[in-house]
Amino acid sequence: MPLSEPALVPVAAHQRVDGRARIEFSAGGGRTRLADLYQRAPCRALFPDVDAGEPVQAVLLTTSGGLTGGDRLQAEFAVGAQARATLTTQAAEKIYRALVDAEPARIDAQVAVGAGGYAEYLAQETILFDGARLRRRFDADLAPGARLLALESLVFGRAAMGERYAHGFVHDAWRIRRGGRLIFADALHLDGLHLDGDIAAVRAAPFGFGDATACATLIYAADDAPALLEPVRARLTANEADAIAHATTRECLLIVRLLAADAAHLRRTVIHAAETVRSLAMGFPPRLPQVWYC
Repeated sequence: MPLSEPALVPVAAHQRVDGRARIEFSAGGGRTRLADLYQRAPCRALFPDVDAGEPVQAVLLTTSGGLTGGDRLQAEFAVGAQARATLTTQAAEKIYRALVDAEPARIDAQVAVGAGGYAEYLAQETILFDGARLRRRFDADLAPGARLLALESLVFGRAAMGERYAHGFVHDAWRIRRGGRLIFADALHLDGLHLDGDIAAVRAAPFGFGDATACATLIYAADDAPALLEPVRARLTANEADAIAHATTRECLLIVRLLAADAAHLRRTVIHAAETVRSLAMGFPPRLPQVWYC
C-alpha cells in the first residue's frame, strides 16, 4: 500500500505583545490626583510615595522582559491644568534581535499637559541588542503656559558584555507642539539594509557618533527655558569628563544632547543633567525618582 503524503501542519504566527497604559492626573483642592488609569498587559503602572514637594509619580513597567519584532507598547500620559506629575520607567527597556523581515518593535509615548501644568517624562535607557529593530516615537501636546521635561536614551549594545549593535533598524522620532503649533521635530534613522548591513560603521563615522555607544536627548519646554541655558551649560561643563554634553535653546525649548563611549558614563551624565534642569526650573531637590538609583 503506497504511503500517502504527510499532511501540512500550519505554522502558528509568532505571539506578539500589544501593551498600552493611559495615566491621567488632574488638579483639585491644591493637590494633584489620579483621574484616570487604563493598563493592558504587559504594561503596568505603580504609584510610589514621594517626598514632600515632589510631583506625584507613576512608574511604568513591562512584564514581558523585553521586546522583539512586531511587539508594541503605547503609553499615554495626561497632566491637567495646574497639575504636576512625573512618569518614569522601572528599568531599562531591552529590544532583542528580530527576524530580518519582521516589523520593528514599536514604542509610542504621547504626553499632554494642560495650561499651567508641569509634566516629567523620564524614561530610562532603551538597550538595542544586535539585530534589534525599533521604531520609537514621542509626541507631546502642550497648552500655553504648560511645562514639560522629557528624556529618552539609546544604548547600542551592552559593551560590558562584549556586545555591539551592528545590524538592525532604528527610527527614533520626536514631535512637540505648544498651543497647537509644532515647535520641535527630530528623528534618528539607521537602517542596516541600506548601509551595507553595518550600522556600527556608520555610527563610527565622523558625521555619526564617533566612538559613542550611547546617546540621549533631554528637552525642557517652557517659557523660561532660554534663561536656563547658561546655568545648565556651566554645570555640565564643570562636572562631566566622561561624556559629551551640549545644550542649546530656541524659542521656548532647552535642548541637551549627550553622547558617551560607555553606557554607564552616559547614565551618570544623564542623571546629572536631568537633576540640574528640574532643580533650576522647579526648585526641586537635585534628584530623580528613586527607581533611577536602584
